[in-house]
Amino acid sequence: MAGKQQNHHRTLPRFRSKTIIFTLIISSFSLLVILFTFPSSPNPPVRIETSFVASLEQFLIHNAPKLNPPSRDDTVRGEKEDDDVRKLDEMVFERENRLLDEDPVYPVKVYVYEMPKKFTFDLLWLFHNTYKETSNATSNGSPVHRLIEQHSVDYWLWADLISPESERRLKSVVRVHKQEEADFYYVPFFTTISFFLLEKQQCKALYRASEGRDHIFPIHHPWSFKTVRKFVKNAIWLLPDMDSTGNWYKPGQVSLEKDLILPYVPNVDLCDAKCLSESAPMRTTLLFFRGRLKRNAGGKIRAKLGSELSGVKDVIITEGTAGEGGKLAAQEGMRRSLFCLCPAGDTPSSARLFDAIVSGCIPVVVSDELELPFEGILDYRKYSRHFLYSSPAQPLGPEDLTWRMIAGKLVNIKLHTRRSQRVVNGSRSICRCDCWRPNSTASNSLSHLLS
Repeated sequence: MAGKQQNHHRTLPRFRSKTIIFTLIISSFSLLVILFTFPSSPNPPVRIETSFVASLEQFLIHNAPKLNPPSRDDTVRGEKEDDDVRKLDEMVFERENRLLDEDPVYPVKVYVYEMPKKFTFDLLWLFHNTYKETSNATSNGSPVHRLIEQHSVDYWLWADLISPESERRLKSVVRVHKQEEADFYYVPFFTTISFFLLEKQQCKALYRASEGRDHIFPIHHPWSFKTVRKFVKNAIWLLPDMDSTGNWYKPGQVSLEKDLILPYVPNVDLCDAKCLSESAPMRTTLLFFRGRLKRNAGGKIRAKLGSELSGVKDVIITEGTAGEGGKLAAQEGMRRSLFCLCPAGDTPSSARLFDAIVSGCIPVVVSDELELPFEGILDYRKYSRHFLYSSPAQPLGPEDLTWRMIAGKLVNIKLHTRRSQRVVNGSRSICRCDCWRPNSTASNSLSHLLS
């Protein structure tokens, strides 16, 4: 019995030793957690100051002395200010070019209206099966009631949007199939025939919710939507130009803030690097123009220019129309010329400008009202470029630049949509499209030449 008690007293210190060791391990671990959780010299909690006077005192006494003194005075006019402006302009241009090569951070989400087949696939098949027939053609060779190729931007945008996502290459836009997920709504009409058909269709609730501000309509032909434009006046119009003279669009119908300029589809083939090299020695014509000399509105300048330039050495001014023969003659003439005359037509611009660029011929623009595509992204003072629509659509191609430009309109559209939903209709007077000044790229008009 005594032996058992003695053995018990021997094991008691061992038990206590284990308890002490375990306690020390727990304490050490807790200390490590505290050390890693809190800095060795923790900063005092920052006080959120909402008083202007108190915040100003804190700033002047504690913050301002820590700031670096200004290295220069940006308010003083320097001796080389013009040089500084040019250098800044070049640096901005280089930075924007770098950003242009990067993928967009946020692609716009577009819902594509589901239209009856007679407005989409049936029309495409009609054109495909009959476009070679020339008996039913307009005076300039364009087929009546069918797609006119130079205005086919609607096809290129729509075909890319509805393609399987695995086949698409653009990062600037993604198609969504739920209306509530969309930033914009694309209405797939073909501009050269839609003015015959649109009047019978009704706009749905998703149009009325925003009064059409987030809807996109291809109106790339001056005739399209002509009788129903008042019903879609708030929507984004994809246009070939502005024409604020009132010949094709009523005052206030179009503006650079609301709408978007898209390039024409060239009527001639691209003169690639090999073509440019081979055609360089053959460019013996100084100035070339082939087209209709009698036009309306700003296009009246054509007749004046034709009269003034007739007979001038190395200048070719000829009357011509579209069609296969006209296309080939224009293409050959442009590829043999250094400069190509691009005057206004019935509208301020024409496909001729883009035909000249893809032909390697320097365009000479004569049009007060001309607007250029994607000028919010591209600086035409620095360079020019050609635009080729393609399937699949390519990064930095016209389809891609279209969605990048439209993305920049989103915040302003949300502002006006939510404001219109909040404000009582007619309770406030704000400046709308008809308050804006007409677009003009020249201080002096051509009217004195036409009088």
